[in-house]
Order: sequence, then C-alpha cells, then structure tokens
Amino acid sequence: MARVSIKKLKAFSHFERCVEIQRAVWKHPDIDLTPTHQFCIAKEMGAILLGAFVDGDLAGFVYSFPAVKDGKPHLHSHLLAVLPEFQGLGLGKKLKWAQREEALKAGYRSITWTFDPLQAKNANLNLQALGAYSRTYLPNFYGLTPALCLGPGIPTDRLLIEWPIRDRRVAALAAGESGRGRADLDAEGLPKALERTSAPEETDAYPAPGPPKFGLRDSALLVEVPKDIRALKGRPDLIASWQKGLRRAMTRYFASGYRARFFLFDDRCFYALLK
Repeated sequence: MARVSIKKLKAFSHFERCVEIQRAVWKHPDIDLTPTHQFCIAKEMGAILLGAFVDGDLAGFVYSFPAVKDGKPHLHSHLLAVLPEFQGLGLGKKLKWAQREEALKAGYRSITWTFDPLQAKNANLNLQALGAYSRTYLPNFYGLTPALCLGPGIPTDRLLIEWPIRDRRVAALAAGESGRGRADLDAEGLPKALERTSAPEETDAYPAPGPPKFGLRDSALLVEVPKDIRALKGRPDLIASWQKGLRRAMTRYFASGYRARFFLFDDRCFYALLK
C-alpha cells in the first residue's frame, strides 16, 4: 500500500515541481501556468501551499493565498492538481481537508475558489464531499483563454465556491459523518429549473437541455448538468447550449435568494438549489 503524506511546501525544488505538475495535468502552455517565482513570494506572504507525497514523491498540491472580499479576510484557493497516475487515491480530498486545517490554525473562517459548473465531478467534490456552497455565477470570468475553454469560443463561466470551514456540516464531513448530505433531496420528486429534453438516444451525444423554468418558488429545486461534459468535446454547440441554460437558471435563482448547497451525482446529475 502506498504511503501518503501531506506536507507544507517550502523548498524551491518543490515550487519547480508544482509547475511541472500543472503542465502534466492540464497540458496548458507555459503562459497559463502559475510560475515558480509566484510560489516563492506567496509562501513568504502567508499563502498556504501543501503537497501530497506518495512514497516520498510529490504527486499533487493545493495552493491558496490570503484575500479580502466585501471587507472580510478569507483564504482563496487557486490551484489543486494531482498527477494523472496518482488520481483515484483520494489525494485531492486529502489536500482540501489539510488546507482547511491550516486555514483554521491561521484564524480563517472561509475559503473560496472558482470552478467550471459544467464539471460534474468537481461539483460533487465541492458541494457533497466538502460541504461548500455557491451563490455567485461568474460569466466568462477568465475570458476566452483557449486553455480554459471547454471548446472553441465557449466562455469560461465559473461558480464562486464559498467553504465555511467552521460550519457544523463541514466539521461533520471532516470527521467522516453525514457524507450523503440531505436525504430528502429526491431527483424524481423535486421541481427542475433546468433538465435535459429527453432520455439519451443510442448515440454518444447527451441530449440538449430544455428551456430553463423560471418562477419556481419551492424551497428546493434542481438544475441538471451532463455527467461528463468532456464526452461532448466534439459537440461544442451542445456544450454551449448547456452552458447557456445553466447560466440563465443559476443567475436568476441566485438573484432570488437560492444557493447551490448539494449535488446529486448519479446517472443524471443535478445541483440542488435551496432557498
């Protein structure tokens, strides 16, 4: 069995390795990578940079830095990467929980980060496994940066995640409790602000979304996303349709006081928005 340990990264060689890991995981051009010198100064200025070591080798890292939003200090988590050959060992989750522990020691109450809301696996990690939530939709947040787009000309929409690290639910999840979240969130019975038009045909393409439903006032409602958006890589038109529907639904209901609090990950995947 592999020996896994989480440690603070302080050596210049570790910072160089973080650049190599980014390159291997995301295949981005160097201009889109966080450089070594950024890690150097960030570490001196209070950033939390943690590495996951497997049998002594640095296999992944999480990088966060001090931030202020609406006059309130918090920690912003900018990068989380695990080498492909080490994925499946739960390193990403271990890094996030270790990040929480370090943030608590530093006196923080909240950690934020952004992610593409069409990435269902990431949504499941963020909302279900970690107990974070979102109430902010950021359209085309990083611009049309090719390395960050899901397809040619597809905007880089993001959800801003808020992780209340002192919250009871988060503490319970950290202790291995309440992993399933709200048991009463039934995908069959809840109203859907966005869902697919029909069951998948016998093709590789996931069906298109129907039009968003506005005016719902239930205490909980669902917003569907494809289970694997990257499987639609050859259909940028379909990806764009899902993004447009998701943007409209999330923006409208966030403005009405809803938050994305849970995620239902199964054959069909849904954000659960709670008033």
